[in-house]
Amino acid sequence: MPQISYFYGIYIFMNFNDHNPAHFHAWYGDYKVSVDIMNGVIKGKMPRKELKFIFEWLDLHKEELLINWEKAKKGDKLNTIEPLK
Repeated sequence: MPQISYFYGIYIFMNFNDHNPAHFHAWYGDYKVSVDIMNGVIKGKMPRKELKFIFEWLDLHKEELLINWEKAKKGDKLNTIEPLK
């Protein structure tokens, strides 16, 4: 699972050939979530503060995430996405 970003201790990953809907995975310590790129629906558990950072980052990079999703479906190399600052 390629890492596409990292900020504030949060790792962001995207799988190749993953199931729909378009989503990414975020890990923070022992917490893991899957986040739908289009609507922000999450599966899993994450502390509120870190979830806020993830949603802020998602809002800034939705287009780039969708491009990566299409690349991942084809098995192409994924782009690194700028971290939240």
